[in-house]
Amino acid sequence: MDTITNRTFDEIQIGDSCQRQQTVSEQDLQLFAAVSGDRNPVHLDAEFAATTAFKAQIAHGMYTGALISAVLGMQLPGPGTIYLGQNLSFKKPVMIGDELTVTLTVSSKHDSKPIVTLDCKVSNQHNKVVAAGEATVMAPTDKMTVTAPALPQVQLS
Repeated sequence: MDTITNRTFDEIQIGDSCQRQQTVSEQDLQLFAAVSGDRNPVHLDAEFAATTAFKAQIAHGMYTGALISAVLGMQLPGPGTIYLGQNLSFKKPVMIGDELTVTLTVSSKHDSKPIVTLDCKVSNQHNKVVAAGEATVMAPTDKMTVTAPALPQVQLS
């Protein structure tokens, strides 16, 4: 079991940064579609997607948003973080096989509340920014180390 430790509001400094990498798979798109209900064939049907402007399946835009959420909840600030808002622009399509790097950098801290703003950037293996924006979170005020809950086994039929 993985244990994860948060960074409290008091520990977080402007300029703190972290990264996470993820390679996009076709199964990722299928699972995201199953959870979100977004079954647009541009994401799921290679034959259909070949007729579109991108000539191939592309990831759901909010798939990249979900990767940002994972970094917020697991790394910076980590467990106990409450996601308050996200401004996100999609700059380039994300394709199956892309190797994405999510980078979050603390840009500001509220003076009297445990509110933190982070710049968010998602880049592909060619160092091209595919999504960028800003997240606002309520950072935890208590230090904690927790065991990450096990994920269920998921099977697509």
